[in-house]
This record gives sequence, structure tokens and C-alpha cells, in this order.
Amino acid sequence: MIRILLAEDDTAMRTYLKRALEQAGYSVAAVGSGTEALPLIQTEIFDLLLSDIVMPEMDGIELAQRCSDLSPSTKVMFITGFAAVALRANRETPQAKMLSKPFHLKDLVLEVERMFEDVAAASL
Repeated sequence: MIRILLAEDDTAMRTYLKRALEQAGYSVAAVGSGTEALPLIQTEIFDLLLSDIVMPEMDGIELAQRCSDLSPSTKVMFITGFAAVALRANRETPQAKMLSKPFHLKDLVLEVERMFEDVAAASL
């Protein structure tokens, strides 16, 4: 089962996204900040880091960079409502996918599925 680490500081959004991803068949660990996510990345293996970019304490870009150092195989997808922040993220973490708010939950699930199509094909 694909494991996702969700870092989103908005409690309602975090709950909403976690529920949708679990209903789509993913295992999801959800935290409210980058500083909460970091210890999990250090001790567990995740297939995907799904992170808001704008968060207090440690933003999603710094979290993704640290994740890349600690777990290079973990894929990264950002969610953001700020276009300028999205442009910065694309420059600083070019391997990451970007999903701009607002988005429909089915779009999120489709993007996650696309990121792991190669994994699904390999297991056939």
C-alpha cells in the first residue's frame, strides 16, 4: 500500500484530504506542520510527501528539501493557494508536482495515482 505523509496546517483541510486519500486506498499519516513531519520522515518510509507550501515554523519547500536529503525515494507534491509561492517552489524543487487550491478531491486522487502509475504497472 502506498504511504503518504500529509503536512497541512489547516485542520479542516488536513482532515478532508486525509479522509479522501484513505477512501482512495492510501495509507495516510497527517500532521499540522513541517516540524511535526520531520521526525516521521526520519523514522518511517513514505512514498509521497504531500505538503502545503505556506505553513508556520517550517514551510513546505524546506520540508521537501529535508525530505529529499533524508529519503531521496520519497516523491513530493505541493498544494498551495498562492501562485507566487508555487513559482518559487517549482524553481527550488523542480521534481515536485504542484496542485493549486482550490481543487476537487478527485483531481488530487488522480494526480497521486499518476505519480504512482509506474509502481502499479510494475506490480502487474
